[in-house]
Amino acid sequence: MGSTAAASASALPASAGAGENLVLILDFGSQYTHLITRRVRQLGVLSLCVSGTAPLASLAGLRPCAIVLSGGPHSVHATGAPSFPQGFLDFAADAGAHVLGVCYGMQLLVQSLGGAVEAGDKQEYGKMEVEVTAQSSALYGEGETGKRQTVWMSHGDEVVRLPVGFDVVARSVQGAVAAIENREKRFYGLQYHPEVTHSPQGMETLRHFLFDVCGIKADWKMQDVLDEEIRTIQSMVGPDEHVICALSGGVDSTVAATLVHKAIGDRLHCVFVDNGLLRYKERERVVSTFESDLHLPVTCVDASEQFLTKLKGVKDPEMKRKIIGREFIVVFDNFAHKLEQKIGKRPAYLVQGTLYPDVIESCPPPGSGRTHSHTIKSHHNVGGLPKDMKLKLIEPLKLLFKDEVSIGIYLHHMSPFFLCGLIY
Repeated sequence: MGSTAAASASALPASAGAGENLVLILDFGSQYTHLITRRVRQLGVLSLCVSGTAPLASLAGLRPCAIVLSGGPHSVHATGAPSFPQGFLDFAADAGAHVLGVCYGMQLLVQSLGGAVEAGDKQEYGKMEVEVTAQSSALYGEGETGKRQTVWMSHGDEVVRLPVGFDVVARSVQGAVAAIENREKRFYGLQYHPEVTHSPQGMETLRHFLFDVCGIKADWKMQDVLDEEIRTIQSMVGPDEHVICALSGGVDSTVAATLVHKAIGDRLHCVFVDNGLLRYKERERVVSTFESDLHLPVTCVDASEQFLTKLKGVKDPEMKRKIIGREFIVVFDNFAHKLEQKIGKRPAYLVQGTLYPDVIESCPPPGSGRTHSHTIKSHHNVGGLPKDMKLKLIEPLKLLFKDEVSIGIYLHHMSPFFLCGLIY
């Protein structure tokens, strides 16, 4: 779970049709990669972010309508610069997918297809005007020639020679290539970032690309996703099996617990761990609220001495997160053992409120040999899990962003006023 490479056909909800109207985002390390994924979903289209260097086998079974190559902090000429796996272009062609390279992604596409990328004479960072130069283009449509728009640039290299079959359709006011396309091969590129708010017309460009160019349907609905997760949990957990839920008291674990409870009822056992790092009266408030408002039975485990002993003298935040993750699993394993003595059957699963950003942000940094994405922080649900963990994971929110989980509150009739009192 520590890498976006783990995202594959098996990770998708069945409602996604293993690729029907799916947009894949190949992550090459940009700080905006999450935002591309989120913007596509805002337009009602399922998007999934995977490692740009993941083996092609991890995409087996997927037939995306569109693939976006993200930006990144690298130069395509740098030693060890990330690139898509061998055979990727054939994979895209076989799927009939339109490929859009953004910033570094555009330069990578150009270089891979025989064009040339060099260090720019005038490096472009920040707001910049670009002008549509083509009489007709797929990216901008008809009648846009000569029109300008403000965009957000962030590049030192630039395209100086296009691959065969490509056309320049927009340039920056400084003359740099800003947008390219090869309609026949379904390849497109934007040197700027359309996903950020500093590109005011960027969302319209993405909308045009997805719906008019790629022909994708807007069928990403939160209700369908959550209902599908409930069905998945019911098929995963046997009729007499029991499940433990790691309840933090926050929105994420609360929604996860509610979904699993809808799926399997009282075979769910929620555990709230006092790790000695809680806010004043948080333990009492969380337990009381869950029992009285959500009617979910909660067992509180006081492990404060255990956690504080392990954390004593540790200053590095990343190490603290990993220690916390490991100790939580120790607590849950011990709870599972005691529950087995009580009900005569050992729980096999652990529910966590892991979100999509938790997985992506926990990827190791460039140069590690595993993936190129920057570790923003290792989430204790992901980076801190021991390899020999006995419990199998259920993570019903692992493909969702925080605001999508919040939407789930309303869809599943959970009081937003109640949840406002929970700890994020």
